[in-house]
Formats: sequence, structure tokens, C-alpha cells
Amino acid sequence: MSTPRIAVFGSVNMDLVAYADTAPATGETVTGTAFRQVPGGKGANQAVAAARAGADTVFLGAVGGDAFGTELRDNLVAAGIDTTGLRTVPGPSGIAHIVVDGRGGNSIIVVPGANGGVTGTVPGDRELIGGADALLLQLELPMEAVVAAARTGREQGVRVHLTPAPARDLPDELLESVDVLVPNEHEAAAITGRTDPREALAALLERVPEVLITLGGEGSLHGTRSGAPVHVPALKVDAVDTTAAGDTFCGSFAVARAEGADPAGAMRFAAAAAALSVQRRGASSSMPARAEVEDLLRG
Repeated sequence: MSTPRIAVFGSVNMDLVAYADTAPATGETVTGTAFRQVPGGKGANQAVAAARAGADTVFLGAVGGDAFGTELRDNLVAAGIDTTGLRTVPGPSGIAHIVVDGRGGNSIIVVPGANGGVTGTVPGDRELIGGADALLLQLELPMEAVVAAARTGREQGVRVHLTPAPARDLPDELLESVDVLVPNEHEAAAITGRTDPREALAALLERVPEVLITLGGEGSLHGTRSGAPVHVPALKVDAVDTTAAGDTFCGSFAVARAEGADPAGAMRFAAAAAALSVQRRGASSSMPARAEVEDLLRG
């Protein structure tokens, strides 16, 4: 089996993570239990997940000319990711302020920084995307950039995966280039107005040919326009930090599918990777290596 190649066009942030037993309400101050500074961003997280799952991975995006930018680039390189498509632009890098409560839940404020200046593809991006088996996209970059990258993937015959987060209206010009839509249950509900995941799945399949809805502790639900939906349960573990669970799942799923796994097999592989990630603190730092995932599945 040849090693799959995954391209990720997306955001890269420095995550500033505060831990507290209870997240503060509006106007409230609470005492935290710990603080960590961890490289993140949905795009970079999915790239690290894909690389650790065994893919040759290339990342396309932007960092600022600040110290965070240097650290973010170095982190991707250390994960074995090709950063040929990572631009350095004037100004600050993106940051995310994250509060994690005692149950592992989180709330996030993202300040785009350099990510906000990515408004399209640049020379060289087409070749990097065209050399991949799959292109992973999210919505932390400006919409025009995501649309441009998706179109490039479609024109190059690359399988395009879109994580519609943060949730927003999805223009037809984007979805016409998407092969696989991977929302969580809240994003699926926000996009369709349907709170029942199976109803949301059916509604989304009217717009894209394949949908995978992640359901947190309830697993994941997959469907295409032909055949019955497939549900795969989550592995039951004690979560300490769910910050990167969705990105771990998306990156791992894309790798397994690129290797030829059927949807259910790829979902099981991704579920195991996500189960390992939520037992560790941080974003990219929590993501497991492929050998760990395979050990868990065997066990």
C-alpha cells in the first residue's frame, strides 16, 4: 500500500489554553488550575493528525512575522509536514483563547491574525494541491480563499473534504466542489435547521454526495446518496480535553479513506484516534501516532 498524500489548506494559530474547574460566566472571574501555550488552528491540527496517522502531508496557509509564526512553522516541520505552502506575512499570527472546564468541555475565541489575510490561492498552491490524494478544508480562513482552494482541488481531481467550522451558511459555489462534508452534530443542525442527526444527514446529502457527522460521545454517522446510513459508536474513555477531538477525527478519517478503507473502517480508525486524543491535554500535542491507534484497535 502506497503512502497517501494529504494537502491541508487552512488556519494555523497559537492556542492559549486556560484550565478551570468551571468556565466563567459573563462578568465572572474564576481561578484557573493550569495554563498552556500550544500550536493549533483547525487547519494545522488536521495536518498534524493526518501526518501522525501515516500520510505524507503538506500544509498551505499563513503565519505572521512574529515569534508565534516561527514557533508555529517549526511545530509543523517537527511533525514531518511539508511547509512549502506556508506563507509568512507582515503582522501577528493567529491566536485562539481556549477555556477548558473540569469535564473536558471547551469554549474558544479565535483572533485570525495572518489567517485573515489569506484571500485566495497563490502561485505554487495548485501544484501542491494537485499532488495530493485528498484536500482538507475548514472555515477559519476567509470564505473566498476556501472556495478558491476547493475549486482547485476539484479541477485537479483531488477528493475535497470540508469541515464546516465555525458553522456558517455554505454557498453553492463552495459545495459544488466538495466531495465529503464533515460537520459535527451542532454544525449540521446550524446548517440545516434539523436537530435530529439523521434528518440533518438527509438534508445535507441534497447538497453534497457524501456526509460524515461526528456525534461526540455517540460516535459518528455517515451517508451517501445511495445506501443506508452507517453509524459507528465512539470508544468509551474518560475525556480530559476535547479541544482537538474533531480535528483528530477528520485528519485520521481522510488518511484511512485515502488508503482505501471503506467508510465504516475509516470511521473506526478515526474514532480510535479521537479517543486517544481526548485523554490528553492540548490540541496538536494530544494527537496519537498511528502505532498507538492500531494498538488500541487491536486491543
